[in-house]
Amino acid sequence: MSSEKIVYTLATVLCYALLCGVVAWQYRNRERAAQRRVEALLPATPGVPTWWVTYASQTGQAEELALQTAQALHVAGVSVRLAPLGQISLPDLQQAHHLLCIASTYGEGDPPDSAVSFARQVMAGTDASLSHLHVGMLALGDKTYAQFCGFGRALDQWLMARGAQPLFERIEVDKSDPAALQHWRRQLGHLVGTSDLPEWEVPTLEAWSLRARRHLNPGSAGEEVHHLELVPEGGATLPDWQAGDLVQVEAPGAPGALRDYSIASVPQDGAVHLLVRQTRRPDGTPGQASGWLTQGVDLGGKVMLRTRAHSGFRIGDNADRPLILIGNGTGLAGLRSHIRGRLAAAGRLNSTQQVLRPTAVAPMWLLFGERNATCDAHYREEIDPWAQQAWLTRVDWVFSRDQAQRRYVQHVLKESGDAVRAWVSDGAAVYVCGSLEGMAGEVDQALQTILGEPTLQHLATEGRYRRDVY
Repeated sequence: MSSEKIVYTLATVLCYALLCGVVAWQYRNRERAAQRRVEALLPATPGVPTWWVTYASQTGQAEELALQTAQALHVAGVSVRLAPLGQISLPDLQQAHHLLCIASTYGEGDPPDSAVSFARQVMAGTDASLSHLHVGMLALGDKTYAQFCGFGRALDQWLMARGAQPLFERIEVDKSDPAALQHWRRQLGHLVGTSDLPEWEVPTLEAWSLRARRHLNPGSAGEEVHHLELVPEGGATLPDWQAGDLVQVEAPGAPGALRDYSIASVPQDGAVHLLVRQTRRPDGTPGQASGWLTQGVDLGGKVMLRTRAHSGFRIGDNADRPLILIGNGTGLAGLRSHIRGRLAAAGRLNSTQQVLRPTAVAPMWLLFGERNATCDAHYREEIDPWAQQAWLTRVDWVFSRDQAQRRYVQHVLKESGDAVRAWVSDGAAVYVCGSLEGMAGEVDQALQTILGEPTLQHLATEGRYRRDVY
């Protein structure tokens, strides 16, 4: 290798290390800021019993509401401890007297990933009496699922079965219903004896413009999939989202009914990229939000949206780790954001130069499933070059209908068990994005078979197993 190439390689590695350091510093700063908000809740009125506020959150909504709840109680003079449900132990419950719980449901009645350890170790493992405990439950859900608020209901019933006393009847929320959330706020006011609690911070929607839209799968056996690019109207500054975050979009004619979509880009792209599949109603007409985004809104047209942090799918402490990225369909959006995030950290995003991945940059492995290679290899024009340059050191395309027997990502995962174990042993984090029905559950079972359930649960606790499935 020539001296010029050696100098260039060393410079690239140094720049990447510095950029990773900046990313890690920014992440730690955000974590410290969050911790300061929590610690600020503790020194309330001396001698007043402490109330526990806990949350089981998948996409961040329950966590956001729990923080607002804790802050409101603190302002009213109540001593508060705020913690995710996964960090609550049985002794904590036995020592507490008041517990306010905001619990999301994942899919058809499952606990969010962060609360699985509580469900398995505490809920399934004790008959201890909690008759001293007074509980208020806010269950978050979506009525399009059969098990509406399934985990919140199960948690509430478990507490009541052990003698806990309800502070008020369980409040159930369908898709951020403002009336239900206002009811929760009123109940908090009754509990602390005031009608003057601070207003919730309601995130505002901003006007964005549709800059580009591209149909990615013409001729596919599935519904249309489109790549969209959106920018703030009027040249406004881009919000500072992270890889793994979401946008919430308001479709015309449905005020207040927001749709979540995984962001497929990072701020360095200069736009929010979405990967949207057109859904169909029972009568065959396009879905309200997906139909409008893929066909209804014109180029240059206005889209009301906001970005939303998805703490459970961000890179977190995994910025320097190898990544195993697993998904199907439009779940490629969330995985693409992490690939692009790593390229951005290395200063190689959107570069026209063909540069091999420096050895200092941790490898990535993509396993992606769709129907047919001829129509459904989304973003292949950028994935293939990433693979050729070893930014993606392994790519498994899995097309279910290109052979007589259906084949999915979980099959390739099981066949690659030795490689999965080796990557995890080397410190890899596993990110799964795509359909909850079928793929996510099968992938979880495959990972349990390969790694063992205790190891997989340990990875989840460490933040090395993260999912964005829907």
